[in-house]
Amino acid sequence: MNLLPPFDEDTARRKVRAAQDAWNTRDPLRVAAAYTPDSVWRNRDEFVTGRDEIVAFLTRKWQREHEYVLRKSLWAFGDDRIAVRFQYEWHDDEGQWWRSYGNENWEFAPDGLMRRREASINDVRITAADRRIDPTTDHEIPLA
Repeated sequence: MNLLPPFDEDTARRKVRAAQDAWNTRDPLRVAAAYTPDSVWRNRDEFVTGRDEIVAFLTRKWQREHEYVLRKSLWAFGDDRIAVRFQYEWHDDEGQWWRSYGNENWEFAPDGLMRRREASINDVRITAADRRIDPTTDHEIPLA
């Protein structure tokens, strides 16, 4: 699947779904392969540049975010940009569950690799009973 800019609604939705599927593998190398070698990220208050730093960042992330499961939803798109809303659930080493909400702005190179990712994320404590993302299904869930 080679989804290149400029995006229309169909290709933007497929790009978002491909990203969701990749992130849910929790494989830092697979995820990093979707980014340009010099990709620039802002993730919360952390700044990451290049695939090696992306792999290191994701490795750290998934060492502390257990049973991570993510859902993304297309918010807007244009030419070489896509905006998404997302939420993911995970638990920490102590067993505390969290739901993380956020927005991402993506910018793509002509070859379809992401060259810039800006992510704003907030975390909310939840109980296991409050979980709403079923890892065995892939349907969109409310982002509220």
